Amino acid sequence: MQKLSIEALARQQMKSAATAGGRHTADTVYGGHEKVLRQTVIGMIAGARLAEHENPGEATVLILHGRVRLAAGGLSWDATRGDLLIMPNHRHSLEALEDSAVLLTVAKLSGLATREAVRGAQSPT
Repeated sequence: MQKLSIEALARQQMKSAATAGGRHTADTVYGGHEKVLRQTVIGMIAGARLAEHENPGEATVLILHGRVRLAAGGLSWDATRGDLLIMPNHRHSLEALEDSAVLLTVAKLSGLATREAVRGAQSPT
């Protein structure tokens, strides 16, 4: 059993982001490349942006502090403390509208599941 204070880690990441080159920092609190599930606390200074990228699997972002904007496919969603964003199955970006901290949870898809998810995202609706 291990216990962590996500609130304390969020404050620490926001403080570290203030001096980071990309204006954001991250610390994986559970999992990693060898696990299916990974949880990461990301601190972002207002105006910082995680550039458009692919979704590596099923993913959510829980807003711990601040306000962020998720953009994907020409649409955007604003979220604030306590909101949970479900990441789209296609390219997306995340921008801090004010100093923010989020908890990113990702369950990586296997090779077959990834190919099926990509095919599904590319199918016309």
